[in-house]
Amino acid sequence: MKRSMKSLLGTALVAAALAAPAQAEIGRHTFKVSNGAAEDHPVSAGIKGMSECLADKTDGKMKLRGFYNGELGDDAEATQSVRSGSIEMVVTGAAAIGGIEPAMSAFELPFLFDSDSEVDAVMTGPYYDHVAARMPAHDLVLLSIWENGFRNSTNNKHAITRAEDFAGLNFRVMQNPIFLDTFRRLGANPVPMAFGEVFTALETGAVDGQENPLPLIQASRFYEVQKYLTLTRHAYSPTPVLMSKKVWDGLDPEEQALVQTCATEGRVKQIERSRAAVDEALAELKEHGMEVTELTPEATAHLRELVAPVYEAAIPTVGQENYDLLTAELKKLRGN
Repeated sequence: MKRSMKSLLGTALVAAALAAPAQAEIGRHTFKVSNGAAEDHPVSAGIKGMSECLADKTDGKMKLRGFYNGELGDDAEATQSVRSGSIEMVVTGAAAIGGIEPAMSAFELPFLFDSDSEVDAVMTGPYYDHVAARMPAHDLVLLSIWENGFRNSTNNKHAITRAEDFAGLNFRVMQNPIFLDTFRRLGANPVPMAFGEVFTALETGAVDGQENPLPLIQASRFYEVQKYLTLTRHAYSPTPVLMSKKVWDGLDPEEQALVQTCATEGRVKQIERSRAAVDEALAELKEHGMEVTELTPEATAHLRELVAPVYEAAIPTVGQENYDLLTAELKKLRGN
C-alpha cells in the first residue's frame, strides 16, 4: 500500500510538473554596442543606463558592452554588421539608416522641430511606432530613438546673423542629399566630407565652416580652428538604437521585454545627459573664445523660407506616406 501511494504521488508530481507552464530562465547575454562617438559623448550615458537597467533586472546576467570612436566600424559599416548579426547592437546616426529605411530620412528635413518637447513627442509617439514596424524587414529591431541633438553652424570667416551671411561659404556637410540641398538654398557651397577629415579641412581652410550639435563641436575641439558659432538649430539629429533581428529572435519573450524596457529607460538617461551637455558645451565654447550669435526670430523665419522648397524636393527620398504621417503628427502637436 505504501509503495502504491508513493507511486501514485510520484506520478502526480510528474504530471503536475509537465502541466505547469515552463518558467523561462534568463540567459547570460553581453550585447556589443557600436557607436561612432567618443566615450564621453552623451550617448554613453544611454548605453550605461541601459546596461545598468539590464544588470539590475537580471542579477547581472544581461548587460551591454559599449564600443566607441567607431572601433567596430563607422555608422554604415556597424549597421551592416548588426543586420548580419555579427554585432548585436548599434547606436547610429539617422543618416546611416535613411538609405536602408526612407522613413528615417524624414528627420533630416531642415527646421523640422520647434522644441525639445516636440522632439520627445515624435520620438516616442505614432511616427516612432511607424518606423519601428518597418525595421524588421531590414533585419533590424528599433528599440528606441536617443539623440545627437540640434545642429548649429560654425565658420572662420565672419559671424552669421542673417541668411545672406551664408553666401559663398564652403560648408562641410554629410554626404546626404537633403543636407546638400539645404545649404545650397542658404547660399553656401556645401562640401560633402567624412567626419574624420573635418578638423584638418577646417584647419587648412579647405572648408570655411561646418555644422554639428554643440557637444560634438566642443568634443572635436573645433573651437581651435573656428571663430564664429551661430545657434541656427537648423536640423535635429536623432540616434536610433538598433538590435540585430537575428539576435532578437534568439531571445525568449521575457528577455526581449527586458531589452525593450531598458532601452526605454536608457533613453531617459541619455536625453537628460544630452541636454545638460548642450549648456555645458556652449559655456565651454565661449570660454575658448568662440563668438556666439543667436539668430533673431525674423532671421530664423527667413532661413525657413529659403529652405522650404527642400521639403517638396525631399519627398522622393523620404517617401510620400512617411512625409504625410510625420507632418500630420507635427501639425496635431501644434494644434493646427
